[in-house]
Amino acid sequence: MNTLKFFMLVSLLTIISTMLISCSFSKIKHHSSSVVQYLYPDKKPIETPNIPTLKLPLRVGIAFVPSRNMNLTERDKIDLMREISKNFKQYNFVKSIEIIPSAYLTSKGSFANLDQISTMYDIDVIALISYDQTRFTYSGLASITYWTLVGAYIIPGEKNDTHTMVDASVYDIKSRKMLFRSPGISHIKSRATPVNLSEQIRIDSMESFKLASQELVLNLTEQLKLFKDKVKEAPQDYKIIHKPDYQE
Repeated sequence: MNTLKFFMLVSLLTIISTMLISCSFSKIKHHSSSVVQYLYPDKKPIETPNIPTLKLPLRVGIAFVPSRNMNLTERDKIDLMREISKNFKQYNFVKSIEIIPSAYLTSKGSFANLDQISTMYDIDVIALISYDQTRFTYSGLASITYWTLVGAYIIPGEKNDTHTMVDASVYDIKSRKMLFRSPGISHIKSRATPVNLSEQIRIDSMESFKLASQELVLNLTEQLKLFKDKVKEAPQDYKIIHKPDYQE
């Protein structure tokens, strides 16, 4: 009798697992902001940039491009912008760094908006930060069996994949030319039961953003070095003017 009960229990668990798998589904959440959509809205033709005139030392601004569905707080943005500013501060060709609040950038503002910001904050160059995160939640692709004193029951597991990219594009505002860019990418996988799925998604979202941001900052250090060498090696592409207070 015990053997029969055992096989009946195994059969029941198999049937339930099959039903859970057959009812599996996936959810996708996407949050993003785009430098291209901000600078070139409504499919406007891309302006041909002029040769930039870089007046050293530079005044640099840092800002996140606008997004309606970004799941980051203003504090999250400011923390990353402060980390980025540390990289710029170590170079003598940078005089000052201004962190621009999100409220000063308008949706589809393009270079007209950057011209306004340039006047308001007296900056020459701006690092525009964009953000893209996609979360995939697969339901029913895994299951967790809980054994209790009164028997066993199954709770379907959730497999979460979180992909994040944070990108800093540095522009000379007056010439409209992109000087260089620095990306950061991360990919996180996790599992959770339906009970704590929302909390796990929130944790994964922030952790993925932090990891991508750390990679961006590391890449930015290298890109700044390369840009400094590039200006020296290609004088035909950049016009350099030294201000009276500049010392190499």
